[in-house]
Amino acid sequence: MIAEPKSDRLEDLSWDQRLLRNAGRKVELKPEYQELKFTLHRKLLDRINLDALASIDNDHIRSEVRQAVLTIVETEPTLLTATEKRQISEEVLHEVFGLGPIEPLLQDPSISDILVNGHRQVYVERKGLLELTSVRFHDDGHLLRIIDRIVSQVGRRVDESNPMVDARLADGSRVNAIIPPLAVDGPLLSIRRFSTDKLMPEDLVQKLSITPGMMQLLQAAVKCRLNIIVSGGTGAGKTTLLNALSIWISPKERIVTIEDAAELQLRQPHLARLETRPANVEGQGAVRQRQLLVNSLRMRPDRIIVGEVRGEEALDMLQAMNTGHDGSLTTVHANSPRDAISRLEVMVSLANANMHLTAIRQQIASAVHIIVQATRLSDGTRRVTNITEVTGIETDIVTLQDLFIFEKRGVAADGKVIGRFAATGILPKFNEKLIAAGIHLPVELFDEIVYI
Repeated sequence: MIAEPKSDRLEDLSWDQRLLRNAGRKVELKPEYQELKFTLHRKLLDRINLDALASIDNDHIRSEVRQAVLTIVETEPTLLTATEKRQISEEVLHEVFGLGPIEPLLQDPSISDILVNGHRQVYVERKGLLELTSVRFHDDGHLLRIIDRIVSQVGRRVDESNPMVDARLADGSRVNAIIPPLAVDGPLLSIRRFSTDKLMPEDLVQKLSITPGMMQLLQAAVKCRLNIIVSGGTGAGKTTLLNALSIWISPKERIVTIEDAAELQLRQPHLARLETRPANVEGQGAVRQRQLLVNSLRMRPDRIIVGEVRGEEALDMLQAMNTGHDGSLTTVHANSPRDAISRLEVMVSLANANMHLTAIRQQIASAVHIIVQATRLSDGTRRVTNITEVTGIETDIVTLQDLFIFEKRGVAADGKVIGRFAATGILPKFNEKLIAAGIHLPVELFDEIVYI
């Protein structure tokens, strides 16, 4: 972690502290500093055979390399303070062992996304809002080397013949890179950070993402083994909410999770985790979510949790929900519960183009019980804006009814969204299933109103 500065004066801060302090300000670092860092990097590579150190303990390697860098720095004629010498040594270590200029950003737990738009521009997302940082790469070649280092660790490659790539860092963070000729103004790199802090249901209530009554209803739905779809846009908190809901799954049940990139952090003891595999450098060997989902049915699961349904596996997911795997959970990209139904219809038709639309809707209406809509608002906060029950099908249309909604009432002077959570007063049709399972929700829960 980067140490807290002891002074507010810019000249007293180390370079990494300046980078993070200046996040959001368009500040250029001195070209001489970047040149010095790369000169030291080249001298280090000339002096040390890093390949020969591969078999040595990693901490020992870092200690040896750090000492070598400090020795080289001392011989440089450039005037640097003691703090800057230590900091430039750390940055050279980032070049050797880490991901170069973005390594300090990866160590900052408050950052959820890192977005690199060419070598001159790096944005980060904190608390749902984007900020411009003063982090820079030396040139496009430097950025390409960092991208290649990321993708090569997972057996992928990126070049002109394969200019788009998805990968995952060692900590589980998702990475997407796209390079020229597809990226017009230089290589683009996007990193979605993997959160190690799993938010519990009470954390979401405390953050006003959801009310206690809404969470109580979802708790009952999970325990009663109702099928739930969490819907929302990018960065709306779908996976976070799915993790929170999973806490109420009985430890006696066997759970199979299927994901593109393993992000779910379930704590149940009987857990089988599956992850898709991309094609190798020859374009072969890819394993898609649909294949894993079909295979999971042979693994005797009590519940199947799909990280995100995004294609033809939607049909198999619905069929699993309809054939004895009650209590399954998944997420889908959509802007409203009605849009989530429409997206499911499209994805199922991708799996079977000959399937009649009425049959698709009947599958959805019988398989899905609840759609939970998560939304990221203009102030960066994430709210559960709808808890919607799928009530059946009428005249070939899947019918929905809202049980809880979030109503946006305006924006305060400081930019905070003002609104209220409100129950619609409708008693859900699945309440009979809850009672049969021994779960009795208070009637006043469906009259709840909470202002924020």
